Order: sequence, then C-alpha cells, then structure tokens
Amino acid sequence: MKSDPRAVAAVRPPRLLLPSVSRSPLRAVTQRVVFAIALLLAVVAVVYADRDGYRDSAGGPLSLLDAFYYATVTITTTGYGDITPVSATARLVNIVFVTPVRVLFIIVLVGTTLEVLAQRTREEWRQARWRNRVRDHIVVAGYGTKGRSAIETLLRTGVDRDRIVVVDPDPKAVEEAAAAGIAGIVGDASRNVVQRRAAVPLAKEIVVAADRDDAAVLITLTARELNPSARIQAAVRESENASLLRQSGADRVVTSSEAAGRLLGVSTSRPHVGDVLADLIEHGSGLDLAERDARPDEAGRPIGEVDEPVLAVVRDDRALTFDDPDCSPIRPGDRLIVARSLPRLRPGGAHREGSDS
Repeated sequence: MKSDPRAVAAVRPPRLLLPSVSRSPLRAVTQRVVFAIALLLAVVAVVYADRDGYRDSAGGPLSLLDAFYYATVTITTTGYGDITPVSATARLVNIVFVTPVRVLFIIVLVGTTLEVLAQRTREEWRQARWRNRVRDHIVVAGYGTKGRSAIETLLRTGVDRDRIVVVDPDPKAVEEAAAAGIAGIVGDASRNVVQRRAAVPLAKEIVVAADRDDAAVLITLTARELNPSARIQAAVRESENASLLRQSGADRVVTSSEAAGRLLGVSTSRPHVGDVLADLIEHGSGLDLAERDARPDEAGRPIGEVDEPVLAVVRDDRALTFDDPDCSPIRPGDRLIVARSLPRLRPGGAHREGSDS
C-alpha cells in the first residue's frame, strides 16, 4: 500500500533542497583511487631518487621494488622498520614531504566519511546563506503540471531561477525542481511552519497550484495571514470554489478545468480562434502578450497611434480594454498591454528560423 506524500509531509518537518551539481559514486571513488596512486608514486620517486640515503636491514642497495615497498608501508602507517632513512637528506625529506603525504593518504582512505561531513556542513552553510538572501521572491505551492507550467512561463519572462521557491509534499517533485536549478521545500504548503521555511512572509508573489481545491484554500489562507501584502495567484478546478479562494485572500483566481473546456469549445466551433488563443497561452513563442510602460513620446496620443497593437491600458491598477473611451489619450504612468509576434519555438525549445518576428 503506497503512502500519501501529503500525509507523510504533515508529520515530518519541512526540508529545504537547494540546487546542486551531483557526482556519481563511481566517479568519486575513481578520483580518490587516482589521487592515492599519485601520492604513492610521488613518494616512490622521491625515495628512489635518494636511495643511497636509505639502509635496508637485508643489505644491498635500494632497488625500485624496495622503494615501492618502503613507500607503501610508510604512507599506510604500517612501518616495519626494515628500511630506514639514514642520511640527513633522507630524513629531512621524510619530515617535510613523506609525512604530509602520509596524512593526505589517510584522508583519502577515510574520504567518504569526511566528504559526508563536509557536504553536510556545506549544505547547512548554503541553506543559511539562502535564508539570509531570499527576499521579494516567488513561492510556487505545488510542483505538478500547473506549477511546472507556471515556472516555465516565469522563466521565459525573465525571472531568475534563484527568485523562485517550490513547496510540495512529494520529495521526488522537490528533487526534480532542485535538479532544474530551483530551490524547494518538502512539506505541506498549508502548514504555517512550511510556509515560514519558504520565507513566505518575505515573498513578493505566491502562486497556488495545488492539485485539490480544498488544499488551495488552506494554502491561500495561511499565506495571506503570513504576508498581507503579497500578490496571490491561485488555480482551482471548479468555478464554484473560486469565490472561496478570493475570500481567503487570493488576488486572482484561474479556473483550470473551465478554461480548458472553453478552449476546447472554441477550438471546435472556431478552430482559427482556438489556434490564436492556444498561441497566446504559450508564452515566448508566436503571438504573445506583453505589458510595458508607456513611453514619454506616447503620452497624449490615442492608442491607435502606438506602433504595437494595444489591447488594454493599465491605469490606477485597473485594466481598461481597447474599446474603453477612457483608454485614449495615453497618460504618463500608464502601462500598455500589447500584442507581439515572436519567433516560434521548435519542440526542443529553440526558435525556428524564418518564423514571424
């Protein structure tokens, strides 16, 4: 029987995962072995170069095999004592070179334990540094289909990855976000302690992309309590729950199932209109909408004289559609929502040559 990630997250404390570069265990072991062999060969070379300064209890000059033997038993701290440095030069080399190599070799042998400790210390330092720096960021509650699509759109609009924080009860989802370069919190986003771990009180925007409407309402209530000034964008499946989300503190509510249904209906009855709407939804490719400040030379002019098609004017935090008489003339401080045609993306994400510009 599979355990519910949300139930598990409600019991465990929230866990922060930051983006990191992973390294395979085989590569790590290979690097340690190569480094250990290099240390051994370095000691062999030094000892063999000064072989006249060593005495073998078995008698005779020191051979290359003897140098390998002495280097092996010395750096592994076995030290049988049958080969010993007798000259001043050999003893000085053992003090200033062989002894530090012996210490390094021991570190390599216990490198796994030391690496775990160092990695834990480094991770704690990175998390502390992240908490001190995170400000005016965007918290995305839910890393399912809606959450991933919202983040992809944010990235295409120029938002940096380090300004986005994902919250999801499924550790695999948060690990996927961390692999994509986005910090994440493992935990139930409706809990106060989890939202504090994601620095919701300091966030500028909160995107609620939960897979259930009741969870979206609880997440919105908690977020609004912790941060009264942040803008909250939320998605619901059923339109009857949209009013609950607005009462909970959401600034904008998107009904995902009905929006998809309306797009399907338009695509069926008016396929070309449906194509345009689908193109608008895919940000950064083909026909696109952008919001920009009105330029000084545009002030006092009607919207019809703007170089780009103006669909709406944002004034005093209100969006006036292009057919509203108050749209013209454009005033200083207005923001214009304009239509643009961008190069279309290939399936892999690259722009196609020769497409509309």
